[in-house]
Amino acid sequence: MTSPSAKSSATGNVPRHVAIIMDGNGRWASGKSKPRHAGHRAGVKSVRSVVEAASQRGVEYLTLFAFSSENWARPEEEVNRLMRLFVDALRREVDELHRNNVKVTFIGALDRLQPALRDKISQAEEKTAGNTGLQLIVAIGYGGRWDIIEASRAVAKKVADGALQVDEIDETEFARSLQLGTTPDPDLLIRTGGEQRISNFLLWNLAYAELWFTDVLWPEFDAKHFDEALLFYSGKQRRYGHTGDQVKVVGC
Repeated sequence: MTSPSAKSSATGNVPRHVAIIMDGNGRWASGKSKPRHAGHRAGVKSVRSVVEAASQRGVEYLTLFAFSSENWARPEEEVNRLMRLFVDALRREVDELHRNNVKVTFIGALDRLQPALRDKISQAEEKTAGNTGLQLIVAIGYGGRWDIIEASRAVAKKVADGALQVDEIDETEFARSLQLGTTPDPDLLIRTGGEQRISNFLLWNLAYAELWFTDVLWPEFDAKHFDEALLFYSGKQRRYGHTGDQVKVVGC
């Protein structure tokens, strides 16, 4: 029997960029009568598994939604525990990521993060900057509406400074000012935990992404589930507004 990963690779229809909303840590912990932070710690194992799987399957970009702009409204103790977890995870994982040729970058309102975490982020980005394998993008303190507003301000400043004319603003120019910049838009969005919404994540960039939802809680998500998402994607025809016949003829 052909495995999902083998089938995806055989068709050559592997998404270039996968984005994941890692949902369900708290519910996983509650179901096991554990504190919420135990779920977040358990979720780190799933991150390792998915990063390894993405690299092995030929995915070029993997963007993980680690902490949203709305998450700042959570109880202070939980936010502080999450920040410490991020610091600890970076301290433990960056050497392994580097050995596996993974390039790590971060997006979001990083200036709001604690100095210790900002330092670890800078160190991780600097250490892996020259790597040529999987590009791992971690969104912390990120919100899609915030991203669009910040990009709008950046474009407006270019116009005000005379570096850009109003009639030169198009989708390509605007996208350059978004957090993902020139990174290709995600082809596939995965959301764990049973909810079926994008929760203010990459609102501009997900315009044509295929969406795959699963009831599996993030700490239980592994390479097998990742392969299921890739198999789902391999059966999709990306039309971008064209008809199916047009895609077959011109390869849109």
